[in-house]
This record gives sequence, structure tokens and C-alpha cells, in this order.
Amino acid sequence: MPFTTSHALQPYWDLAVAPVQADALAAALELGIFDALAAPHTPAQLAEALSLHAPHTALLLELLWSMQLLERDVAGTGTGAGTDADAQRYRCAAAALRYFCRDADAFCGDAWLYRLHALRHFATQLSTLIRTGGQAAPYRSATGINWAVAAQQQIGQEQRAVTMRAALSVMQRIAPFADGRTPLRLLDLGGGPGWVAIALAQAHAGLRGTVFDWPETVAVAAANIVHAQLSDRLETLGGDLDSDDIGGDYDLVWCSSVLHFVPDMAAALRKIRAALKPGGVFVCVQAEIAPAPGDAARVLPYYLPMRMLGRTVTRQGELAQLLRDAGWRQVEQYGASDFPMAPVQVLIARTG
Repeated sequence: MPFTTSHALQPYWDLAVAPVQADALAAALELGIFDALAAPHTPAQLAEALSLHAPHTALLLELLWSMQLLERDVAGTGTGAGTDADAQRYRCAAAALRYFCRDADAFCGDAWLYRLHALRHFATQLSTLIRTGGQAAPYRSATGINWAVAAQQQIGQEQRAVTMRAALSVMQRIAPFADGRTPLRLLDLGGGPGWVAIALAQAHAGLRGTVFDWPETVAVAAANIVHAQLSDRLETLGGDLDSDDIGGDYDLVWCSSVLHFVPDMAAALRKIRAALKPGGVFVCVQAEIAPAPGDAARVLPYYLPMRMLGRTVTRQGELAQLLRDAGWRQVEQYGASDFPMAPVQVLIARTG
């Protein structure tokens, strides 16, 4: 029967059940279910292979199927008909095969689990924070070692699986990069593991660049650059954007989800502008809070922990105005939904 109407409470009932779906995905990742289901298995076969409880495994697989993470058919028929759970074979759907199988180039399972656990860790403190103020206890402390781990795991996975392709799409809008030949000097500011700089260098033979981030983090980027055989064109520079030199004479500065972390955003923008050549281009990808509630709802839950730590998440249009105030006269802005987690605003600012 078609479900054409719903009760006003339905969105909030959906919120209540969402943790069950999230935990189903987490269990599948932690138990290696997606890796096993790169090839079809019945629930009984999968349970035997992974030493799981067979009846409960069948129920989990059906839930994952309903979430469109798995496909199923009836053993020996190639159809989806039939109701006998023992006869049904499950295999990874395309998204699970691409992003949740550990051997996949775009594997993002560790990154997804990190986001789940970090957001839940914050959510358990929310009532106390609202009552008493103060700051949330972080899921992981912001030490150099933890930043390096993040660069190797969740940030590295998200850059390889999502950000690299999205960054190339943005850069095709910029003529000096899009022609693929003009010699360019790039700063990947807050570049973490360096995969964006690597992707841009691979796409543009005339590009040379620097990845700037915390010293422990750029050590990860340096290893990735060596692995990509780009050491003759890419280098790293460790430091603090707020207080350290970021170099200069750049044609392009790429900056993705970094300005949330600086104590003085206006000062950081002036510093970035000073590092560019005349006519240079600054590309900033940053989440902003949209004026409509439905659009804002896609951003606010991800950034509430950051905002309660005193970090800045601008409202839509504020960052463009800060850029103009810092001396840029040409500022282009558009929305994009192909970056990790939440929709972002892409700002392209030119110095002349």
C-alpha cells in the first residue's frame, strides 16, 4: 500500500530510530560483514564464516538491505522473490562495496565510525552543557599525535574517498588551473594528509606546491607525497596558521574547513591574502549556516560540538564579506554538497 501521508510526529519518531540504523552500520563494519559480502552469502553461510549467531545475523542483514547497503536474491534463482531467509543471498550494494569494504580504494569505514563515536560522545554531554555551560570533553584530545592519527585515518580516508574529486571539480572553474599547462605555485593550507595537493598535482603538470599543517600532520603528508612519487613538485611546511609563516608568492591557496579553527578569522584572511601573488586566487571551502531551517539542519548538528567549544561557524554570506573586508574585490560563492559530511559554501576570491 502507498504511504502518502504521515503524522506530524513522524520526523521525530525517525530521529528515535536512527541510532538503531547507525548501530547496524557500525556493527557491520566492526564485524567485517561488508568485506565478507563482497561475494554473495546466505545468512547461515555468513554466520558460519564469521562465527556469528545465525538467526540474529539474518535479521541484521535484512535491516542493512532495507538501508540499501545490501542487495539480495534467492539462492539459485537470481531473483528477489521468496521469503525463506535461509534461501536469500546477500551481497554488498554499490555504495557499500565502494566505501565500506576495507580493500576498496575509497574505503571510508574508519572515518564514518569516528564521526559516529565523536558525535555521540558530545551528545551525551549536551544536557549538562546547556545547564551549566563550560566546554565539552573532547572525544580525542587535540595533541600532535592525535592530529597525525586523524590524518592517517579518518581525514585521510575522507580526502581520498570524497574531497579529492570534489576539489578537482572546484578547480576546473579556475582558468589558470583548468588549462593544465600554466606553471602554478599552490599552498594547500591545513592540508592534513596532503591528498588534495597530490590530486591537484597529478591533474596539472605545471603545478608545484606546499602542504601546510601541524608538524606531526605534515609528516603524514610527506610520506604520502613520497608514495605518490611527487617529491620533486610537492613539499611540506609545519606550523600554526595563527602564529607561523606560511610562505608566499603563491598563485593559488586551497583551504578546506580550516578557518573554523583559527582564533581570529579576519587576521587569518589578511595573512592568506599577503601570501598570494598579485592576481592570485584563494579557494575556501567552508560550512556556513543557511537562513532556511531545512538547509541549516544539514549543517548545525555536525558543527554544534565545535560551536560549543567556541569555534566560529559563520552564517551564509558572512565569510564572503570578511574576504571583501580583507581586501579581495572579486568574490564568487556557490553551494556544494559533494564534500564530506555537510553542505559547504565554496568561495573563490581573487586579489585583483
